[in-house]
Amino acid sequence: MLSRLFAPKVTVSAHCDLPCGVYDPAQARIEAESVKAVQEKMAANDDPHFQARATFIKEQRAELAKHHVSVLWSDYFKPPHFEKYPQLHQLVNDTLKALSAAKASTDPKTGEKALELIAEIDKIFWETKKA
Repeated sequence: MLSRLFAPKVTVSAHCDLPCGVYDPAQARIEAESVKAVQEKMAANDDPHFQARATFIKEQRAELAKHHVSVLWSDYFKPPHFEKYPQLHQLVNDTLKALSAAKASTDPKTGEKALELIAEIDKIFWETKKA
């Protein structure tokens, strides 16, 4: 009798941790844009103190971008998404690797590659939001 009294009256479900609206690949894109911008600034400045500060910021931003991509992969995307987009696992892996390469490099081309891959994730993400 008590179990019926305290039983939930409404059952809810969500395909992610919280009802949608908390996940967005824009977070990863913004951080990756920062990585590329820092790489470009590093190429234009030979000051060793600037280079040290820029390296720290670039690495920090690359880690944040990796975090945001990883959260999308682990918390937002679910089996139906991976079934519909079989390339998604590889795309996320390639994106994380590209962000690691950008983290370790001063070449803006590595930052641009990471941005291109994030744009592919972004496209898939918004297609899943329409469904």
